[in-house]
Amino acid sequence: MKQVKTSTVQNIFRVLLGLAMLYAGIGHLTFRRIAFQAQVPTWLTTDEAFVDFVVLASGVVEILFGALMVWGRNVKVQIGITLAIFYVLIFPGNINQYINHIDSFGLNTDTKRFVRLLFQPVLVLWALWSSGGLQYLKERKNSN
Repeated sequence: MKQVKTSTVQNIFRVLLGLAMLYAGIGHLTFRRIAFQAQVPTWLTTDEAFVDFVVLASGVVEILFGALMVWGRNVKVQIGITLAIFYVLIFPGNINQYINHIDSFGLNTDTKRFVRLLFQPVLVLWALWSSGGLQYLKERKNSN
């Protein structure tokens, strides 16, 4: 995959997103483990052991994404695109929290849970823009 030159601002935002992912991933494994269980869609499972497994596994994945967003300059485009896809894949958990009125992370009203839904596309765009993934996808589309 072709490397894309990113600006200093993009790199700063890529590293900030990476640090946020490291924090979230560590939270999955430790101090936010119970709160993250509320994010697992009830249509996926209600088995407590499997819910915990999903939280732990996604925490490991988030730590990997975070580390690669911070230190993986040579693979930043691939990681940015993959992280954007990850954000799309976990979105059903946020929808589940909203439609089932599940309180977690201070989201204790439907309004707060709904507003959170609006920020998921921001995360997708942040991952794509800060990594150069958005530019790569545009160039790829234009060359076809």
